[in-house]
Amino acid sequence: MKLTVLGATGSMAVSRKGREFYGGATSCYMVQAGEDCVFLDAGSGLLAAPSEFPNPPLILLSHLHLDHMLGLGMYRRLLMKGEKTRLCMPTPDVESGREMLDRLYSPPFWPLSLLDCAGELELVPPRFPMQYGAFHIESMPGNHPGGCLVFKLSSGGKSMVYLTDYEYTPDGFSEIVDFARGTDLLLCDGQYSEEEYEVRRGFGHSSPEKGIHLKERCGAKRLLLIHHNPFYSDTELHVREALIHKPGVHFAHEGEVIDL
Repeated sequence: MKLTVLGATGSMAVSRKGREFYGGATSCYMVQAGEDCVFLDAGSGLLAAPSEFPNPPLILLSHLHLDHMLGLGMYRRLLMKGEKTRLCMPTPDVESGREMLDRLYSPPFWPLSLLDCAGELELVPPRFPMQYGAFHIESMPGNHPGGCLVFKLSSGGKSMVYLTDYEYTPDGFSEIVDFARGTDLLLCDGQYSEEEYEVRRGFGHSSPEKGIHLKERCGAKRLLLIHHNPFYSDTELHVREALIHKPGVHFAHEGEVIDL
């Protein structure tokens, strides 16, 4: 498997001087195995994604907050006649997913429905575990206002766990430890410092320290901290990363590629 970070910023896309290294696009991660591709979330980072693939790519949405869906309306593949893209939404069924999609991407908020684009957008039922080409995909509920899904992708004897927009709870910690046990790569929400988290409990996000604790408990080989605070500059994120002093742990930055 190969992971490409297309967007790692949380809550709101940013574009300003001093945020060039980590980037300002919102959550989108491209995972490839052979000729198959899965996108984890469809934030504004999706605009930097390739549009041509041997097999139709699958977009997995962890939840329906705007920062994780921003890129859908401008993804080039959806404008390419005859090209299929599959989308799996965290809704009870395909029909309710279609209704949710149309509420966001339709007039007066958007010029047209995504289902009316030149490309073919096929909604996939959210039934896990799921086999998608070379990928085995598992899921469990996360802890975030309005709900969120955690994903595990496995292929070729390797695995990664995607844990965005997740707030740890004592009751749920052992469950997430078991889900992520022994994974090769753990992607964890690290939006807040511990001090910030104390005044933002209930917001549905976490800190690098909590991600490191999970890595140590589940035995993950590497930890990639994601969903960066949009108010932080590159300098602030560099300082936060330098304070970690843990092998196999760093903050994600746009354009980064990790081979497993």
